[in-house]
Amino acid sequence: MTILWWTTSVEPIEWSHLKDTYMFLSNVFTSMATPAVLCVILGENDSSKISLPSGIPASVEELKSEIKRQCEVQEDFRLQYKDKDFDEFINLKSTSEIQSKATVKVIYLPSVLPTSSLCLSSETTSLSSVDTDILSSDSSSSSLRCEPWPNNFPVPEFTYDVELQLERGNADFQNNGTLLSPSPKLKSDILEGLASQIIKFKAYPSSAEFDDVAEALVKKHPCLKEQGCVSGFYGWKISLKYKMANYRTKLRNIGCSELTVNSLKRKQGDSRTSPNQVKKARRAEVNYCPDYPSGQSQDSLEEERLALLSEMKKSNNHQVVKAKMEMTFAYRRHEVIEDRPFIAEFKRRWPALFSEQEVEAEFSRITTVPLRSKFMQQLDHHTARLLTIFRKKGGAAGLKIRKIMKDLDKTDAIEARRACVLKALMVYVNEDPGHLIQEYMDVEDNQKSMDETVLGIYAITVEGAEPTDCLADVGIIIEGVNVLDELGNIANAVAILLGLMYSLDLSYPTNLKYTFEVLQKLVMELDANKLSTKVQVLKNKLFEGTP
Repeated sequence: MTILWWTTSVEPIEWSHLKDTYMFLSNVFTSMATPAVLCVILGENDSSKISLPSGIPASVEELKSEIKRQCEVQEDFRLQYKDKDFDEFINLKSTSEIQSKATVKVIYLPSVLPTSSLCLSSETTSLSSVDTDILSSDSSSSSLRCEPWPNNFPVPEFTYDVELQLERGNADFQNNGTLLSPSPKLKSDILEGLASQIIKFKAYPSSAEFDDVAEALVKKHPCLKEQGCVSGFYGWKISLKYKMANYRTKLRNIGCSELTVNSLKRKQGDSRTSPNQVKKARRAEVNYCPDYPSGQSQDSLEEERLALLSEMKKSNNHQVVKAKMEMTFAYRRHEVIEDRPFIAEFKRRWPALFSEQEVEAEFSRITTVPLRSKFMQQLDHHTARLLTIFRKKGGAAGLKIRKIMKDLDKTDAIEARRACVLKALMVYVNEDPGHLIQEYMDVEDNQKSMDETVLGIYAITVEGAEPTDCLADVGIIIEGVNVLDELGNIANAVAILLGLMYSLDLSYPTNLKYTFEVLQKLVMELDANKLSTKVQVLKNKLFEGTP
């Protein structure tokens, strides 16, 4: 049946012709689509802004692909959007339901084991063993800390008699301003309770963190304030330092791994370690050297490592590998911190670690912070302000930065923008981007240079390629070993390298120390309170609005 559309003309118009015209006009308007931006919620306290130069994609799948690309999301997920009528998140069925500046939420789908991994055969893993591995990984995390040092230290509930005395002391302070003079026994009990609370977050608090604890104590119990000092808690801070040292000795004597690693007896047997060199968290590591999981020993975890090597040879086995990596985390950290192996040897023993997903997982186990999503979100968040700061830089550094930024005039790709910002950032802090990122056109001609690289990122470009073209390969080299390749873009490689620095407990190179300090403390917001003068100046410019 032919549907006709009548106009004022005599000749009828066939619907098929009108449909072609409609599709043509639709394509024209689509090509003229205005750019859009979306707020993407990736998790709790984790969101990102994405730019869509061609407007909202035509399908949900295209939008998901764009989120995966810009936010570096690897897992499978579905989307919800913030509905204006109900002020609730509703499942996104069509992109026509959202507009520019809308908020969408990523809902991660649970990982499902491939059917092949559930078959009872010699080449695959049985369901019962998979369940056992996953349960084991859950139990292995029971000894791990779950959160970093808090912004507001939670003063614990003390024993009943201590709380009773503090309650009466606070009442007297409120009524007549009388301060409590604690007895030696009461003061010791208070310090013991605080020490047991501190160890839940870290074994070696900094001076500023002792300030946090002492300040929180007198804030909750004002009757304990001290006269004769401006802060009102300086004496508590000093006493707490001594109590924490004694508490560490107590835990070391009962075998706490984080503390026995620094025992004098162990150091005397290691000619590479100075007796005064304390192995402790220095970059906001939450789980620096954890105890072995309950019921596990070095021998049993070595068997797990050997089993992990076997699982690596099987296909579609990522879930089992992930569970075993979780199970052996503490064993791996002891090896990294105590033995300090060469990278080539460590990669041979732990090949599963050297993948993007496992580096990200290891970083999260150590710091409790997501790696790539946080890195990209924070980098994008600061980009506009950084570009403003870079443009006002003068001298030779300013010329280098402007030369780097010329690539942004040729492309609006987010990967190129991130790479330019990172390179310009290195120049801004007076460090050479070439010390971290080396670009090659031919691997064979530059193999010797790559073999001699101590730590760095290589980017392989095709001869005659434009800035808009994708890189042929991006990888990471440590101690002359190509530990990872096919990383896609420079920013992703820098994020993964930062994760490897934590996973392998590597010191920052002296010629890149300010670059990594900015990445750690300003981008990842790890230990952001203690900054070098140079990075503090940059932070002031970032947050105060006057470069």
